[in-house]
Amino acid sequence: MSSNIMAYKDVADTLSGRIVVLELMPLSCKEMASRNDKVLNTLFSKNIAAVKLSDIKRDNIIMHIINGGYPEVQKIDDPKGRYLWFGSYISTYIERDIRDIGKLRHMDKFIRMFNMLASRSSQVLIKTDIARDAGIDIKTLDNYLKLLELTYQIYLLKPYSKNINKRFVKSSKIFFTDSGVVSYLLGISSSQQLMASHYKGAVFETFVFAELLKAVKYAEHPAQVFFYRTFDRKEIDFIVEKGDSIVAVEAKFSQTVTKSDFRHIIDLGKSAGNLSAGYVFYMGEHILPFGENLYALPVKILF
Repeated sequence: MSSNIMAYKDVADTLSGRIVVLELMPLSCKEMASRNDKVLNTLFSKNIAAVKLSDIKRDNIIMHIINGGYPEVQKIDDPKGRYLWFGSYISTYIERDIRDIGKLRHMDKFIRMFNMLASRSSQVLIKTDIARDAGIDIKTLDNYLKLLELTYQIYLLKPYSKNINKRFVKSSKIFFTDSGVVSYLLGISSSQQLMASHYKGAVFETFVFAELLKAVKYAEHPAQVFFYRTFDRKEIDFIVEKGDSIVAVEAKFSQTVTKSDFRHIIDLGKSAGNLSAGYVFYMGEHILPFGENLYALPVKILF
């Protein structure tokens, strides 16, 4: 084994369960709380147009989406090194954490299911389809998903339905908690591969979700994130709830936004009396108004 591979394996060997989430955060707990309170305060701000944006470049944002949030990955300059890091991380995680916690008999089936889930990140969880494609029964799938939740690899996002007189989809949406892991599993390691991928929108949405999840989990004041989907196909990627108010967030991997991108947010505003604002996160450079409390927000606002 080469010294480079050994080095990345050593990094991966230090990763385990909850320790991954805490030790690999790029900021201290105090700094994290401050940063995420800033994100939430921005989303609930009544003066969003005056918010100062980061000067991070578009190419850097794209690579951050591809690489994900683990700080160790940010220290590796070459694509091959990052590829080795993710391979070692996933291999070690499966071989150690899942095997130890779950005492699995059929690791090959678990690995096949785990790889399949990457193409489903950001989708409504349809267990029958996943179980069928993975060649396992629903009970086994439930066990596997629970193990992935316990080790903070995936998150099952619940639908929002409070105080709204509509019929809602009751299933959760499944998200990986790191867009870098999803990119690796989908074979995406460059901006060109991301732009050409059928899954680029899902990877972008996974990245936005991971940032929102950090914001609500580590903020000083209680907050929650949901998604919104009705039986008449009105869908919003994220609903962030803070106190008695909510904001609606769409994630669009594009450099342009149109008024039609807000149509479901506008519909929600007609039936929800606590909607503070609606946003479309996009890859452009400017904060753009699209009506009362409706804005296109450059995704760099998360940095």
